[in-house]
Amino acid sequence: MGDGVPPTLFPDWQTPLQEATNTAIDALVIGFGDEFEAVSQALLAVLLPLEQALRSAAPWLVLAIASTLAFAASRRWQFALGTGGGLWAIGALGQWDPAMQTLALILVAVLVCLVVGLPLGVWSARSRWVQRVVSPTLDLMQTIPSFVYLIPAAMLFGLGKVPAILATVIYAAPPLVRLTALGVSQVNAEVTEAARAFGATRWQTLTKVQLPLALPSIMQGINQTTMMALAMVVIASMIGARGVGETVLVGLQRNDPGMGLVGGLAIVILAILLDRLLQACGVRLQPRRPVRSSWIAPWR
Repeated sequence: MGDGVPPTLFPDWQTPLQEATNTAIDALVIGFGDEFEAVSQALLAVLLPLEQALRSAAPWLVLAIASTLAFAASRRWQFALGTGGGLWAIGALGQWDPAMQTLALILVAVLVCLVVGLPLGVWSARSRWVQRVVSPTLDLMQTIPSFVYLIPAAMLFGLGKVPAILATVIYAAPPLVRLTALGVSQVNAEVTEAARAFGATRWQTLTKVQLPLALPSIMQGINQTTMMALAMVVIASMIGARGVGETVLVGLQRNDPGMGLVGGLAIVILAILLDRLLQACGVRLQPRRPVRSSWIAPWR
């Protein structure tokens, strides 16, 4: 109890909650150590080859691929040049290799969010009971401070990239789940009934009607999830994720504002490029929508 607070005013919830949490984590480590190791190996089997490919590839090749993807998404050469120029600026700041590590981490984290978030969002849209359970859980995931995720993740998986991925998934998945559920639930009921009237199964109705019509909302969820995953790179570097976040962390530890600025600029550039690229993909995937959009304006 704090100074000046009567000891009988508040019950002692801290001690039992703290002890119960520690006991539960210890029980998970002891009872499911092999399962956690299997999850860790599965994530590393995806992350390490991707990271190695990005880091070992010639920078000009990565620039060319990224510019080509940007042009394919937007059909505007200005945006393609802007994408290549942004990546070139990251290399000029001396952050090319850390940026590739961060990019690999984000791609794997977003992939896990898609595997978990899309089915959960669809299920939540179709079941009111599931929505009542999922909604407060997502509120909890979004409001708990990010540093809190790192403690159980590090205890269950040790230090390194795997706990960073899982902490990032917990932090970044809620927008995808919410916006997927919102998009599916807002599909016109008459369209769904018409599909069923023509003999479509529930699976066909979902994949051929509801998900395509909900695609703008789903793409927005992917965009938000990616941005939130990128926001975790500095925090994840504290448990060994490395990448650009480590540059910011070292600058903070050494009281070096210049190093912190360099890392921060690299993160900002990477965030802008990913955001614009995902927005361009979303516009491209929407039928009967013009490709030109205000977000391309800075690079016209």
